[in-house]
Amino acid sequence: MAHAKEEKTLIILKPDAVHRGLMGEVIGRFEKKGLKVVGMKMVKLEDALLDAHYAHIKDKPFFAGIKRYMTSAPVVVMALSGIGAVAATRLLVGPTKGFEAPAGTIRGDLSLSMQSNIVHASDSVEAGTEEVGRFFGAHELFDYDRNDFGYIYADETF
Repeated sequence: MAHAKEEKTLIILKPDAVHRGLMGEVIGRFEKKGLKVVGMKMVKLEDALLDAHYAHIKDKPFFAGIKRYMTSAPVVVMALSGIGAVAATRLLVGPTKGFEAPAGTIRGDLSLSMQSNIVHASDSVEAGTEEVGRFFGAHELFDYDRNDFGYIYADETF
């Protein structure tokens, strides 16, 4: 079951990841790191959900383009859990601009774009909690222990 130090974070596999057949590779990177997938579904994003999710840029001139892009195909939303999950996912994902992201990161290996950059990842623990709640109902989230938990966090104290 969830450990007290575990955090939840939201990941969105964006339309370019779906179109390019990269879903499995991206999900695999998070799982190989040791993060738990506690919720996952494919959805077609609606305007109201996008307005809420991108409220911080809703008034920017480029927002209409982001909405067109994010509704151009279904996306996969995932709730991930783990100790330090937010920092770990941000490290795996890399900087926003794919052409600036270092090799070895998801964006560095799979993207050259700022908008079509494969994946969204929550940028703080607070945002992760809020975003997971925005995209998932409680009945869509699962609490379980990975069998390899002790190996993933061998040096952590609980």
